[in-house]
Amino acid sequence: MNLWADILRWTHVIGATVLFGTGAGIAFFMLMAQRTGRADLVAHVTGTVVVADTIFTATAVVVQPISGVLLARATGWPLSEGWIVLSLLLYVVTGLFWLPVVWIQIRMRNLARQAAIENRPLPAEEKRLFRIWFACGFPAFAAVLAILWLMVARPAISFFGG
Repeated sequence: MNLWADILRWTHVIGATVLFGTGAGIAFFMLMAQRTGRADLVAHVTGTVVVADTIFTATAVVVQPISGVLLARATGWPLSEGWIVLSLLLYVVTGLFWLPVVWIQIRMRNLARQAAIENRPLPAEEKRLFRIWFACGFPAFAAVLAILWLMVARPAISFFGG
């Protein structure tokens, strides 16, 4: 294996680790904050989550497909390889659940901040948004786990009769 391919593989693994780890960490801290019912704490944690998603998740979301395509080219894997196609489809599924979650997190942060400023409990809308946010995490997280497995196992999957 050449140095360029090793660098691309390392970059791709780091990106996958960041996506998985940031997602798991964000879910844990959001759940723990929400369970307190404290508007000030939910506002703080959700605000931190918005920043973390912007810095870490969004960066990894951009790096992953770029490093993946370059890695496939460097190692001679055709992009039509079944496990790559399935990984890309699952990546799209993950994105379809992640994009609305970004907006939901911002809205939850704003609602919690307003409740904290006014010394009120979290509004029903914030709690409803959290339930949607939490529900979106399951298919997205499952898709990321499946992608990680596909990256490691590289099973023989045929979509195109080959």
